[in-house]
Amino acid sequence: MTEHETQPTAGPQRATGQPEAGAAHAHETPGRTGEGRARQEAQSNGVQVNTGVEATGVPEAAIPELVIISGMSGAGRSTAAKCLEDLGWFVVDNLPPALIPTMVELGARSQGNVARIAVVVDVRGRRFFDNLRESLADLDTRGVTRRIVFLESSDEALVRRFESVRRPHPLQGDGRIVDGIAAERELLRELRGDADLVIDTSSLNVHELRAKMDAQFAGEEEPELRATVMSFGYKYGLPVDADLVVDCRFLPNPHWVPELRPFTGLNQEVSGYVFNQPGAKEFLDRYAELLQLIAAGYRREGKRYVTIAVGCTGGKHRSVAMSEKLAARLAAEGVETVVVHRDMGRE
Repeated sequence: MTEHETQPTAGPQRATGQPEAGAAHAHETPGRTGEGRARQEAQSNGVQVNTGVEATGVPEAAIPELVIISGMSGAGRSTAAKCLEDLGWFVVDNLPPALIPTMVELGARSQGNVARIAVVVDVRGRRFFDNLRESLADLDTRGVTRRIVFLESSDEALVRRFESVRRPHPLQGDGRIVDGIAAERELLRELRGDADLVIDTSSLNVHELRAKMDAQFAGEEEPELRATVMSFGYKYGLPVDADLVVDCRFLPNPHWVPELRPFTGLNQEVSGYVFNQPGAKEFLDRYAELLQLIAAGYRREGKRYVTIAVGCTGGKHRSVAMSEKLAARLAAEGVETVVVHRDMGRE
């Protein structure tokens, strides 16, 4: 999947800005010289901002919903932003983080015309990136509902994408592409940890990424918690976007039963074999109970997405059977659940 990070999307609902790279500076309190400087530099780079808007007097019900899209350069930020734009979101590309609260204020004063705002934040605005954490804290104090979507990808996939479009990484300087990727990972480490949704695009094409975004944001009524239960094989590596990892390798492997080897965990006989093993049903029951506690905590903390990775050796038998049962338990408890079998069929 190729992403042209520096190409703005045309259309009435997308504003773009391209601030020059430079040394980071400290964030100052909104309304003081730091934010004024940020506004002035942003306007000089094409971002339209009304500096006369004040936060006071805005009804809480009028405050728009906010999504912050960030992640690795080349991982699909532009595609994710275009998808939200197609769903009716007001999308602002490369907005300096210090101006995010101001953008929310503008949306709140739009009389409902801008009810959902998506902001793309990335390392192109290096001068402003250090302001992001303070802006997020400011939004929290104002009671703004905000989510962070982080686009992740492997080094190999990112290098391949940059080489295919013959563009340098924005942080590589005089070094190699891998040097820029390493610097960006370090810069984004804390933001990735705070993300509500992490999407690994290493093996996704543009259409598959759009499908994932549609699945998360297309519904009019968003459920309290959405879960992806993913089976995988340890011999193919851990899923990088997993929040929780479950290891099923303590159960006997159906691979060593000749009549079951050709089938997968979706087969009723294979599933029956797995759950007839000592400890299998007890493990499912207790882990489902544990997930109830975790889900309650996620809801309290405002985390709306969780990826549960269930692994066995090859990702074909035990993990597939356990994932199906676990997903059914979650769905029965009112959690909107999607099942993905990452490695099934690779053998």
